[in-house]
Parts: sequence; structure tokens; C-alpha cells
Amino acid sequence: MRGPTGRLSAMRFLVTWAVTAAIVTLPGPLVGVLWAKTIPEVTYVIVQGEPLLAEPEGQGPIGIDARFALIALVAGLLCGVAGYLAGGRGDDIALLLGLAVGGGAAAFLAWKTGHMIGLDDFQDAVRTARDGTTVTGVADLRAKGVLVFWALPAVATYGLLELILRRLPAGDGGEAGAGEADEIGGDEFDLQSAPAGRDVDGGER
Repeated sequence: MRGPTGRLSAMRFLVTWAVTAAIVTLPGPLVGVLWAKTIPEVTYVIVQGEPLLAEPEGQGPIGIDARFALIALVAGLLCGVAGYLAGGRGDDIALLLGLAVGGGAAAFLAWKTGHMIGLDDFQDAVRTARDGTTVTGVADLRAKGVLVFWALPAVATYGLLELILRRLPAGDGGEAGAGEADEIGGDEFDLQSAPAGRDVDGGER
């Protein structure tokens, strides 16, 4: 049976990519809520109407970034495994692109969603507080590089599973035996061995 036309193949590629990216993006806001609810508390001191870290050398802001990185890492690993199990031969590139784009979008949404939780109350407290007053901060990232901690593990996990499980490439059903058709140049030829002393086409005796 012939494979799909170029147009159908392109359409399948785009659909696979878009659906994968959308599914991976969906849990982003939920992860953001989880992150915001589990971060260490960070205290700010109001100085001339501006919030300044009460402990500039403290581990609070670092802990917030580390917590986001850990949660995103776990989410990326799970997405990579799920993407590989749900995929099939010939979908690898589209799935990998979907995991990369979706992972980046999910991490961004997680950051923004987590940051918005309690943000209005924090801003109101800063606006109305007197100098020297302490307020509790909200979730935010200082090291924006951790946003890649969703997409990279997802893609890496997919690639690692492919190296371990060795899914056959698209269109390859394995090694063809004698008398079985192999596709060469888009056409099918029978590459069976000729009997000893005879040409396959029977032109020579």
C-alpha cells in the first residue's frame, strides 16, 4: 500500500504537532497554582514605598526558583513519557516539536499563574504600608532560565526512550526476506536472490 501524499503527510504533521503542544500546555496553570502554594515564605520591608528583601542573602528567593525548577522537571519527564507512549512510528519529529513548544508555553503559564496568586493583596499592602513595615511576597522567578525545565526534560525523556526501545522508523517493517518486496526509489522491486548460475530475468542460461 502506498504511503500518504505529501499534502496529507504535512497535514498529519501539523495536526500532531498542534495537538501535542496544546495537551502539554494545558496543565501549565495548575502547576503554577501548585508552585505558588508550596513556595517558601519571603518577607519584604517597605522603604519609601518600595518592597525590598528583608534578607537579601536569604535562601527564600533561591528556594522559590528551585521549587519551580523541580516541579517543572517532574512535569516535563511525565510529558515525555506520555508523548512517547501515545506516539507511533513516523510521528517523532512532530511529537518532539510539540513537546518543546508545549513545554515552553506550559512553563510560562505556570510562572504567570503562580505569580498572580495573591499579587493584588501584596501590591495593596505595599501601597498602603508605612516605611519599615514587613509584607509577605508572592511567587516570582528571579532566574528566568528555569522556564526551560519543562521542555528540555520532556524532549530528553522522549529521546532516551527512543534510544532504549528502538521504535522502527516509519515505513520500515523490518528486514525483508527473499521474495519480499523492498521499496527503492518509491517503486517496489523484488530483490530475491537468483538461483546459482542463473540470472533473475532468465536472459542467461
